[in-house]
Amino acid sequence: MRLEITPYDPDHIPKEEEIPLPDPRFYEAVGGEEGFARLVSEFYDRIVESDIAFFFPQDEEEIERIKAHNGKYFAEIAGGPKRYSQEMGHVDQIKMHKPFSINEKHRTEWLGTWREVLEEEAKEVDPKLVESYFRFLDQYSKLLVNRPRNARAFEDLAKV
Repeated sequence: MRLEITPYDPDHIPKEEEIPLPDPRFYEAVGGEEGFARLVSEFYDRIVESDIAFFFPQDEEEIERIKAHNGKYFAEIAGGPKRYSQEMGHVDQIKMHKPFSINEKHRTEWLGTWREVLEEEAKEVDPKLVESYFRFLDQYSKLLVNRPRNARAFEDLAKV
């Protein structure tokens, strides 16, 4: 399975409407509601231990709420039920992520965490389905980067 993190190039950012959704068979292929919830849970368990943990609450109850809420979004884009849209309506994900200073390094860490989870938890799934899901995450995440190429976030400076 080839889960490639493609380079971020601010001069060649895809248009949101041109990014294809993942193959909708992915959701069922990972086990439907239960299997997909496991993927999302594993992703968040790892991300709160990652180099970008500062973006996420460390309170266990709060992260469980995020798993449930964001899990609906990820499930929907992966071919699952449209619960997120039914509850939230259309949410502009780009605008929603504006308050966070997201740079290339953050994007790469986020995608790397998804890649690890998919490689371990979806290894029995048709690689083409897994690749379609990851390709969506890879391309869409380029829309969420909102810090200049060489800008250093406060969190990066704190680690120096």
